[in-house]
Parts: sequence; C-alpha cells; structure tokens
Amino acid sequence: MNVCLNFKKINKNNYQNFINKKNQSMFNKFKLVDFSDRVIFVPHCMRNTKMCKAKDEGSYYTCMQCNECKIAEIFSLSKELGYKKFYIMKGGKAIHNILKHEKPKAIIGIACFFEGAQAIKMTDKEKILVQFIPLLKDGCCDTDVDLEEAKKIISLK
Repeated sequence: MNVCLNFKKINKNNYQNFINKKNQSMFNKFKLVDFSDRVIFVPHCMRNTKMCKAKDEGSYYTCMQCNECKIAEIFSLSKELGYKKFYIMKGGKAIHNILKHEKPKAIIGIACFFEGAQAIKMTDKEKILVQFIPLLKDGCCDTDVDLEEAKKIISLK
C-alpha cells in the first residue's frame, strides 16, 4: 500500500513533473559544486529496521555501516567522495535547522515525491542547488531506491 500517497492525497504525477523540471534546471550548476560543499539526506524508511544499527541522534540517525540496507553503500560512497555530511532523516521538518547549521551549497535528497517536492521548495528559498532521487517504492517503511541511479547522481562532477 502506498501510505504516503494515500495519506497526503497528492497527485504523484504533478510532484514528479515538478521535481524532474527542478532537477533539470539545476543539473549543470549542481555538477560544479565540490563534494565538500554537498549534503545528502536519505529517509529513515529505507533502513532495514529489524537489522539496522544506526545511532539515534534525535531528529536523524547516523549510519553505522552495518551493511543491512542500501543506506550503508550510499553512506560509504559519500565518505569516499568527501561529502560534507550525510543524514538519515526521521522527517523533513529538521532539514531547515540542518541547512542553517551546515550551510551547504548543494543537496542530494532521496525521498518519496511529496517529501521531495516540499524539500525542494524549502531549498529554493535558501538558494541551495538540489538533485532529488525518488524512491522506487515508497510508503513509510521498507522503502527502496535505485542504488545505481543514486550512485550516479551522488558522483556527479
């Protein structure tokens, strides 16, 4: 069941079109931003909750690289490339505070289309470049992302 879509009563196609246009409009400028000035946000719903060893940090988790989900691979790549920060978010509301503290020039966000559209609107106000990667399977637990697509976007240069 697609919980996020049913709960929010949104039109997925409208959000998908909005996000695709935003990704395209920021793509070339995004590639120019150094990895050290980029932050990655992934949703906690991607965790394997039965096996995950992530450390609870309040509004987000820190990946402990237990390799029980795709988050560990994404986190490893972000470290290898020198990304500024990596957050496993419990919800989108904490992103604003993180942006004020970290002051990134660019963000990669992985989320359902609704959350992604909300985050892009927030980052537009802050003049932060974004590349959004939609979940393949959303809901609010046991979600999934195309790992190869995520790696490709994370490695953009």
